[in-house]
Amino acid sequence: MEPRRELEQLARELARHDELYYRHAAPEISDSAYDELRERYDRLAAALGLPPWQQRPGDDRTPGFATVRHRIPMLSLEKVADGPDGGAEQQLLAWEERTRRALALPARSALALLVEPKIDGVSVSLIYREGRLRTAATRGDGLEGDDITAQVLASGAVPARVPAQHPFEVRGELYLPEAAFSALRERSADDGRPLANPRNACAGLLKRKDADSLAGLGIAAFLYHLAWAEGTEEPATQSAALAWMRAQGFPVNPHAEVVHGAAAAAARCRAFAERRFQLGYGIDGMVIKVDERRFHAVLGATEHHPRWGIAWKFPPERRATELLDVVAQVGKSGRITPVAVLAPVPLAGTTVSRASLHNYGEVARKGIRIGDQVWVEKAGDIIPQVVGVVAGAAARAGRPIAPPAACPSCGTPPLLDDSGARCPNPACPAQLIERLKHYASRAAMDIAGLGDAVVTQLVDKLGVRSPADLYRLDVEQLASLERLGEKSARNLVAAIAESKQRGLARLLVGLALEHVGEKLAEDLAQRFGSMEALLAVRDLGELTAIEGVGERTAQAIIAQLANPAVRAVIAALAEAGVEMHARRAAVRAVPGIAGKSFVLTGTLATMTREEAARQIVAAGGTVSNSVSRKTDFVVVGRDPGSKLAKARALGIPLLDEEGLRALLAGQ
Repeated sequence: MEPRRELEQLARELARHDELYYRHAAPEISDSAYDELRERYDRLAAALGLPPWQQRPGDDRTPGFATVRHRIPMLSLEKVADGPDGGAEQQLLAWEERTRRALALPARSALALLVEPKIDGVSVSLIYREGRLRTAATRGDGLEGDDITAQVLASGAVPARVPAQHPFEVRGELYLPEAAFSALRERSADDGRPLANPRNACAGLLKRKDADSLAGLGIAAFLYHLAWAEGTEEPATQSAALAWMRAQGFPVNPHAEVVHGAAAAAARCRAFAERRFQLGYGIDGMVIKVDERRFHAVLGATEHHPRWGIAWKFPPERRATELLDVVAQVGKSGRITPVAVLAPVPLAGTTVSRASLHNYGEVARKGIRIGDQVWVEKAGDIIPQVVGVVAGAAARAGRPIAPPAACPSCGTPPLLDDSGARCPNPACPAQLIERLKHYASRAAMDIAGLGDAVVTQLVDKLGVRSPADLYRLDVEQLASLERLGEKSARNLVAAIAESKQRGLARLLVGLALEHVGEKLAEDLAQRFGSMEALLAVRDLGELTAIEGVGERTAQAIIAQLANPAVRAVIAALAEAGVEMHARRAAVRAVPGIAGKSFVLTGTLATMTREEAARQIVAAGGTVSNSVSRKTDFVVVGRDPGSKLAKARALGIPLLDEEGLRALLAGQ
């Protein structure tokens, strides 16, 4: 493949996996497979004189929640892992040496290091005042998070009251133990909406608006960090801080242990890797912290991670087995993907007999053939996938794996490209079923009871051919389906009707437009306000003004929305009464903002331009993409564009980020 085309393909893959990991907590590939893609991208980019891949920062904020600004940023951790750059132990020793030098400690002196399991959950900040939990917030983008105080209190995962009366903040992870997840998954499967994994399930539960429904579901917590405290002397060490938290009644992981030196920490991490599937809750590594808290201020932090801590990432458990066959599977976009049929093999606590092969291009690149001995691992310890052929296995005489000559669902000859095959038939039953399932999913229109078995029957028995057809179904029709009595049918009709009011952002997700995930859907909805306004967009600049939208993505969105088939679906949904406008956040008119027009240019230090725009709109102002004589203020960040020169030429007042925040605060 031509290098630039391969680079573009890799960029699309990486962006998609970033979206799945950070926005949906639902990775499709393992960390090691992601790192392999990123390394391929970086090698190609370097050869072409281009910068390496810039991984998007994580952000778990959800529209509709109040925002909490963190007093101290909630940062990620630098990580070490076995890989092409060397073993994790060598990387950890190098980190220890850097840390010693920064602290001016004698060479080869062994640092006291606290080693504890890295919980695979949802990061949370808890602020207590006068012995009561006052605020619980998610990590968000590290600077601001969602207020989930009611949800955390209802869950019972942390104490509502503690003995200490002085103000303080503790941080940790909320998670679902395996037993609680299994029970929840059974109930969810009965509802037709199976859950993917414990982390994703926990994140979804904590974003429920009905906080009382979280009681008794088994959400748990481990607290691990005292961020700050007022009016008292803080513990001198991290281990003492854990002891203090335990005395306050906070759940603290019992496996935290102080060791001396990176070599001892590495040994502790490797030993614990063998126990990870026996704990009853998910961990994806270990966290290593300098135990002396006085050193934390000296070491400081980068914009991304503190220098006094580091994560040791566990490699996915990997097993060898025989690839017996490959079957083709059709997705909602028509993409035909290969699925491996395997000789059953125990892996990460389950028996695996099927696994993803990603796409036909990857199969060819890795030289995988039917009959091979292959390595299988789980993405995020959840999704089985074939990652390669076992080196040195017996002579290979198996069949090559090629895209099918016809779509396995409708028989249409597929279109072939560099990564494999796509069925071009929009009426393909398999595509239709997957699109309807996606339309009904939690992230989209959230239609409870519309699971796999029901959707398949809707297509096969009731002739449903588009999302709009769902709104024409009645109780009698649905009650005729297998496993749906009259009561369930009535509930499903009510759930379908309720989905009409989800708003524009959720509808855009439900339409399964390429490149449009939850965040971009929300940004599009807030910027344009209505489907009518969005369908009228022809200028790429109106879309590229949105943070993170490049020209290629903008072109793809405009092309998809201009497609007559997509427009026909949208028109039918509008006729069925589906809401086509954005659900606007309540406006709090702020003097100095309300009624004023703002233009944003350059990069802001503590928020994206889209976040700034949302805050301005919520305060009663408007945000425009172009500077004119009607503009009241231009907000200028780092590396501003031509808008700054035009503002100066027109004499329009300029604001820096601090000035904007002052206006937003009503100062």
